Amino acid sequence: MSHRPFPARRSVLRGSLAASAALTLPTALGAAPAFARSGRPKAGWGVQAGDVTRDSGLVWVRSDRPARMIVETSATESFRNPRRWHGPLLGPGTDFTGTTRLRGLPSGEQIHYRVLLADPDDPRRTGEPVTGTFRTASDKRRDGVRFVWSGDLAGQGWGINPELGGYRIYEAMAALDPDFFICSGDNIYADGPLTETVALPDGRTWRNITTEEKAKVAETLAEFRGNFRYNLLDENLRAFNARVPSIIQWDDHEVTNNWYPGEILGDTRYTEKNVDVLAARARRAFSEYFPISTLRRPDGRVYRVQHHGPLLDVFVLDMRTYRNANSPDDQPTDPQGILGREQLEWLKRELARSRAVWKVIASDMPIGLVVPDTGDGRPNIEAVAQGDPGAPLGRELQIAELLRFIKHRRITGTVWLTADVHYTSAQHYQPSRAAFTDFEPFWEFVSGPLNAGAFPANTLDGTFGPDRVFLKAPTTANVSPAGGYQFFGEVDIDGGSGELTVRLREQDGTVLFTQVLQPGLVGQ
Repeated sequence: MSHRPFPARRSVLRGSLAASAALTLPTALGAAPAFARSGRPKAGWGVQAGDVTRDSGLVWVRSDRPARMIVETSATESFRNPRRWHGPLLGPGTDFTGTTRLRGLPSGEQIHYRVLLADPDDPRRTGEPVTGTFRTASDKRRDGVRFVWSGDLAGQGWGINPELGGYRIYEAMAALDPDFFICSGDNIYADGPLTETVALPDGRTWRNITTEEKAKVAETLAEFRGNFRYNLLDENLRAFNARVPSIIQWDDHEVTNNWYPGEILGDTRYTEKNVDVLAARARRAFSEYFPISTLRRPDGRVYRVQHHGPLLDVFVLDMRTYRNANSPDDQPTDPQGILGREQLEWLKRELARSRAVWKVIASDMPIGLVVPDTGDGRPNIEAVAQGDPGAPLGRELQIAELLRFIKHRRITGTVWLTADVHYTSAQHYQPSRAAFTDFEPFWEFVSGPLNAGAFPANTLDGTFGPDRVFLKAPTTANVSPAGGYQFFGEVDIDGGSGELTVRLREQDGTVLFTQVLQPGLVGQ
């Protein structure tokens, strides 16, 4: 395998521990004497990097009080002759969070960074530095690319359980030394309150860390912010964030289950029934708690393309913000669909422009799996497929248009990755099995959850001819993480051959399924 080795492994581990030290160690034990002084800003929530390219990246932090964010970068852990970046002033308007863009970084190099929080009134008074690291994308194909993906964190009542070691899956993902992590949505469960204990079917007791904001469904901005902060209480996640940059997308549970624009909730748990109001608050908290490049644009969009050298482009979709209302999804025309016309045209345009060997489409919902929405008692559809194996209807029409475009423009190397359904599987889509045939074969890989309830497999819709080549799912609903069925996926692109290998893995890293794809093909 030509993927470059991870440099300074021990130093990175030390940096990961430093990222969480503010929550786990007394200051005098966790910092150099020059910084270990009381009454100064602290970054107890760790650091994150995101949307890293060949020469740039975003670094995130949260302070415990007003502070000026300062980032220093270096090629080594010693931070000799560091480069300094002056970031924003952190205050209550952003819940004391902030992001600094680093530009002009060297390609294909390990970047060590540390975040300093300075007293706004006295820049000489800085708190204990918090360190992290990431690799920039390489211009050299031979270096290869490796990344992991999953989704669905702290759902269905299963939060941080210290008796089980918290979110242990992050340790297994970090052990693979990925270049980045794609979180395919449901970063939080704003609609999923937590209780201190939950009785398990085998007589055991699940114990959650709880907070005030997780005691009810999130409605206010403060409650949404508290949901994002909750996950950062987990030491495994903070250590992972300090070592592995992320590409973050969102789905429904950042707001509420199966939401769509314009929806008025019938859920009696909510006093605010207007989903558009809830979504605006959730989106603001989402933008505060993750380093996402496009959220700083005037349109504040989530969908974007991340270029990762000559081997890979990642197309991050948003199947939530622009969708039409959930319905039986059997209408013969559907111009809005699940992506909206503007996003669909953007995706087609960017796919056609891409010169990367592989075009990974990070989709927050699956294509051929029937995902129902029966929340209001009607047989509505939440995703794309509606169970009719015939010609495309409803939201399938938009996907058919995209697949036809990929075929006729001869766009090679497309692979679909998703989460959402809380099990892991691999589907191969083939025109010879399909009702709609004007497309080239492609693969869709499903992973997750990270730490949420696991569920039985969804049925397949035959419109695009899927064949479920691999599946691992429970036979009963909402199996807790104590019962297993927590998954993530790995993608490894070899710099020599250009082959893309997908591995579906369990929580401890065990490989369940492997599929090798060849480069340069329109279909597989």
